[in-house]
Amino acid sequence: MTDLHTDKKIILFDGVCNFCNSSVLKAIKLDTKNQFVFASLQSDIGKEITNYLGIDTSKIDSIILYEPKVAYYIKSTAALKIMASFGGFWNLTVILKFIPEDFRDYCYDFIAKNRYKWFGKKETCTIPSKEIKEKFL
Repeated sequence: MTDLHTDKKIILFDGVCNFCNSSVLKAIKLDTKNQFVFASLQSDIGKEITNYLGIDTSKIDSIILYEPKVAYYIKSTAALKIMASFGGFWNLTVILKFIPEDFRDYCYDFIAKNRYKWFGKKETCTIPSKEIKEKFL
């Protein structure tokens, strides 16, 4: 795998999903500690990372939080870890970890299954603006 030269956590997301793109923009605003970089699952680097991790994106088309040389997380666990890292009010999301992961992922999968119907889909991945380009791999 390409050496990523990053000490940051990597968030892989569905680059054609409107909901996912708006969530990434929100995460960029909330990432005041500059902990994250982003890549779409459809990008070359996104595919390279998921191949390296052994993740079949035809079966898991969810958000993936990858902490290089540590671990990776998917679905609700990834979302909760990302939200908790923002601090402040977002620390309250730790309470949701007491809900069994199977149930959390069931809810996550329900939203993921309907995300295109509810929020729409782009034909191609969004190109980041100049202001946030450095946040993307």
